[in-house]
Amino acid sequence: MSERTERPMERPTTIRLAIQGMTCASCVRRVERAITAVPGVAEASVNLATEEAVVQLARPDIALDELLAAVERAGYHASPLGSEPPVSEVSEATVEFGIEGMTCASCVRRVERALLAVPGVHKAMVNLASERALVRFDPTRASIDQMLRAVEEAGYRAAVVPTEIPLEEVSDEAEQRRARELARLRRDVSLAWALAVPVVTVSMLMPSFPWVGLLLLALTVPVWGYFGRRFHLTALRSLRHGQFTMDTLVSLGTSAAFFSSLASTMQVLLTDHGHGAHYYYDVATVVIAAILLGRYLEARARGQTSAAVRRLLGLQPKTARVRRGGIEVEIPVREVRPGDLVIVRPGERIPVDGIMVEGTSTVDESMLTGESLPVEKQPGDRVWGGTLNATGSFVLQATAVGHATVLAQIVRLVQEAQGSKAPIQSLVDRVASVFVQGVILVALLTFGAWWLATGDPLHGLLPAVAVLVIACPCAMGLATPTAVMVGTGRGAELGVLLKRADVLERIERLTTVILDKTGTVTVGAPSVTDIVPLSGWGSVDVLRFAAAVESRSEHPLARAIVHALEGAVGIAVEQFEAVPGQGVSALVDGRTILVGTARFLRERGVAVTPGEEEAAALEAAGKTVVFVAIDGRLAGLIALADRPRPEAATVVRALRERGLRVVLLTGDNARTARAIAREVGIDEMRAEILPDQKVAVVQEFREAGQVVAMVGDGINDAPALAQADVGIAMGSGTDVALEAGDVVLVRPDLRGLLVTLELARRTMATIRWNLFWAFAYNTILIPVAAAGFLNPMLAGLAMALSSVFVVTNSLRLRRFIPRTITMDGGAGVATPVKELVAAGRCELRR
Repeated sequence: MSERTERPMERPTTIRLAIQGMTCASCVRRVERAITAVPGVAEASVNLATEEAVVQLARPDIALDELLAAVERAGYHASPLGSEPPVSEVSEATVEFGIEGMTCASCVRRVERALLAVPGVHKAMVNLASERALVRFDPTRASIDQMLRAVEEAGYRAAVVPTEIPLEEVSDEAEQRRARELARLRRDVSLAWALAVPVVTVSMLMPSFPWVGLLLLALTVPVWGYFGRRFHLTALRSLRHGQFTMDTLVSLGTSAAFFSSLASTMQVLLTDHGHGAHYYYDVATVVIAAILLGRYLEARARGQTSAAVRRLLGLQPKTARVRRGGIEVEIPVREVRPGDLVIVRPGERIPVDGIMVEGTSTVDESMLTGESLPVEKQPGDRVWGGTLNATGSFVLQATAVGHATVLAQIVRLVQEAQGSKAPIQSLVDRVASVFVQGVILVALLTFGAWWLATGDPLHGLLPAVAVLVIACPCAMGLATPTAVMVGTGRGAELGVLLKRADVLERIERLTTVILDKTGTVTVGAPSVTDIVPLSGWGSVDVLRFAAAVESRSEHPLARAIVHALEGAVGIAVEQFEAVPGQGVSALVDGRTILVGTARFLRERGVAVTPGEEEAAALEAAGKTVVFVAIDGRLAGLIALADRPRPEAATVVRALRERGLRVVLLTGDNARTARAIAREVGIDEMRAEILPDQKVAVVQEFREAGQVVAMVGDGINDAPALAQADVGIAMGSGTDVALEAGDVVLVRPDLRGLLVTLELARRTMATIRWNLFWAFAYNTILIPVAAAGFLNPMLAGLAMALSSVFVVTNSLRLRRFIPRTITMDGGAGVATPVKELVAAGRCELRR
């Protein structure tokens, strides 16, 4: 450190630092004061949103480490940006660790601090519920071994979660490890209670017999020494590192009860009488047995928080049938390679992503898109691993296997979201960092106060032990991550992928929703809306001749006209000619057909006056009008438009009912934008906005104090999605790895936006209830225990059950069923799914 500090910093006079650990405006002020206190710093500006500090230097010879050390002393972590290549421009790597030995929120805090203390580590997120740590680091400065050592030195055990083997094998291994731990806990709980019950019984029925102390000691030693060893060993390991955890509290409390009882037992043996002896063996045994029971129930419940990921992984077949050397062979799915021909039979799940090359079928893609209706597939169509082949047999050519499949990407996104940390967790982290030390101090004060009040130190023992036992911070540590894990997992099952936990809070605070028009509010492709026949021709004839000519064109409007015919054109087309930007002409069944703009027809001698009034009305409605002439006379008009999605109007109405401001954003002309906005019920719009100007519009709303969600297709809208407080990208069933959005709607359906809002609200409500009960539990019961009104045995049971309550309360999110939208006669109405089921109008798929 000293060698680096003495090296002058060869940097420009302005540098940028990435700051980690800030949570509020007071943090910003502390960091600014810490940096400006360094001699030679002229000015420091810290931004909480970007977590960056811009530092103006009065002279260029300031050592960079002086600035970094100043931020560290203020309680935060800093790394250089701008003065060195930004993190995004250097080789940043990500590693995931499995962490063993964590028991409470204070453990989480210590592991994160240990990892962040390793030079080159940019970010560390530790999740108590999943027992995982996600670390982003610079591999040129930090190594895996350094991070493993840092965790070990902090008193915990770490192992790298492998990424090169299939995800389902990692999950299987984790499940086996969880099953072994549950079996050990179940055995320990059974045996501990088998000894604790006799201890309590003997203590109540025969308290004054001389030999009772020896009997209770014999029954208590296995419970305190063997079944309680996990608490004592962890407490000692933490103590060696100058740390205090929940295990410290349990070990201190039960050890105090055990050794004071042991002293009384020895006194009885030496004095040969048991009158006045004080035994607290029942406290030591019941507290340990109760906490073990709570650990067991908690472990069982926590195992269910990742059920969504396990269900997704269970969709991946173990084997695949491929053509190798002209024959069909069945191989493990991990051995399938891109380009392999894979045979899928009826009723089987598709093993990998690919393109259908032989056969036809219908495929149930509900696991991917949330849409229960099977999708018809034919050669050339894409299919995805994990989806269910319903009817026919077909052959696909593999395009993505292993970790590159859409299913694997979904699982990875869900796991990363579950491992991330919501900002509300920062409150817990700050409390946990001093909580255990505070509880020990309260226990000592309780013991001293009772001693002074009664003159007998033994009178203060039980209240002090009760304070130590009741004050476990486990429930606080589990309150946020368990709800995040269940909520994000449930979202994935509903086709909503939330990339990070912090998105939940921002979604809940939204005030404005900006909807991109093309591909978001509308279907993204033009379709025929009106056919106006003229000069005695029928609508079918006008469409048939126009489609015949347009069948030779690749223009999007031409494809829409051909598609509107809903069948083969079946007419010979000759002498086809296309004029870019104007129209096409051809000879069809001996007739000369012109299809294009009014100018195109006019230049070829066709009078368009009979249709101009009707064309103007259609164009005023935001539609594109194509003129059709047959043998030199205007035969009709075809109007086309990019139609709003069927659910768009209902979704907009639902957003406005929630009090949200809805804005339409488009690059189209104002007339078209106004027509679409009017049709879907949007009052406010911005038209003729270029893609690079969308960012400025989003920023404008944010600077006006709005919390903005930008909803787009994730491609042209990527900059605006990134600029918004919440970027929501509408996928197509395959775009699950879109980087621009904070949320990905797997199915291109605006109803997913309502599901997202409701899911975020429910998840945040669950987190708040969890935190309320976790804090209220300690706030209320610590004073009760200190006053002597809470027996330590009951305190142990209450403490154990508090964690179970938090986890089971979070698990209620697994039953979350969003409100859906049904289309009834063209008008959308929001109806709860439960009501539809009761009416027999839909069926729930589990």
